[in-house]
Amino acid sequence: MSPPRSRNDSPSSSRERGQPRAETRTRKAAAQAPESPEAAERAARKGARSSRVSVESRYRSWLRHHAAMARDSARRLLVAPIASLLTMLAIAIALTLPAALWLALDSARLLDNELNDSAQLTLYLETSVDESQALTLSDSLRDAAGVGGVRLITAAEGMQEFAQALDLKRSLSLLDDNPLPASIVITPLDTTPESVRALATRLEGEPGVASARLDLAWLERLRQLGELGQKVTLGLALLFGLGVLLVVGNTIRLSVESRRQEIEVVTLIGATHAFVRRPFLYSGAWYGLGGGLLACGILALGGNWLAAPVTALVQSYGGNYVLPALGVAGGATLLFSSTILGWIGAWIAVGRHLASISPR
Repeated sequence: MSPPRSRNDSPSSSRERGQPRAETRTRKAAAQAPESPEAAERAARKGARSSRVSVESRYRSWLRHHAAMARDSARRLLVAPIASLLTMLAIAIALTLPAALWLALDSARLLDNELNDSAQLTLYLETSVDESQALTLSDSLRDAAGVGGVRLITAAEGMQEFAQALDLKRSLSLLDDNPLPASIVITPLDTTPESVRALATRLEGEPGVASARLDLAWLERLRQLGELGQKVTLGLALLFGLGVLLVVGNTIRLSVESRRQEIEVVTLIGATHAFVRRPFLYSGAWYGLGGGLLACGILALGGNWLAAPVTALVQSYGGNYVLPALGVAGGATLLFSSTILGWIGAWIAVGRHLASISPR
């Protein structure tokens, strides 16, 4: 005898239970049915837009990582202040000598400009030329090409200057006639030796001019010394710049070796060489910047220490000379050069040792 059928076992309830199953099968079939090409393309574009990282976000992340690496590199230098200071001091000593020579050459260029201003050509007139004729000739030479200035020295003025220079006033007063001719001092516009020689040859042919006196040997020697000093300074700058690269490179190499395991781990999880290299580059830049600051301090102290004796020596010869200072532009150039040298030294050191510590 079959058990009594409950209310829930009625045919209508069975149909109701079967209806959700039919709807589920319909949804699955609809999901498995191929979509139209337009719908698939819209879905792909929508997904691509949701997963794309904007350029601005990548740039901000890049800046944040650079700032973090710069702070971390500075902190690591401050953890060992004595070792960092010694490295910076070695860099400062290597930078001080070429910078001091550069300042010396700068002062020599200032002196060269003063000597160029004093480079003059003297035209001695014939003894038959009187004072009015000499004045007319000097006025005509003012408009000549290549002439910057003209000063007439009459025979009487020349005798007076000669007597004062040699302290022979009493002896020269015994002469009946003045044996000195009138002269015209020419200041050339172009003080190069070739231009001054050409001007002297041209003016020597003027009527009433007996001879032209030109002494440029000292000027040529000074310029030759200046060129030699420039080449010596350039050679020393290159040599000591190489020394800075070696100092920074050796320091960074030791730092790379001390963090070898850390580099292997971050390389295993996908860090690029640029990511690994970045903190060491900032360390090299900090070393270079610190060395440049110390070099500026050494140059300032040395200039103050030598200023008094140099000034006293120049004043004893009747001159006025002040030791040149580094200045804002020179200090900025020195700091920029030292920082770049530290950066390059770190780049070379890390590049050489990064391949040898790649993960195995």
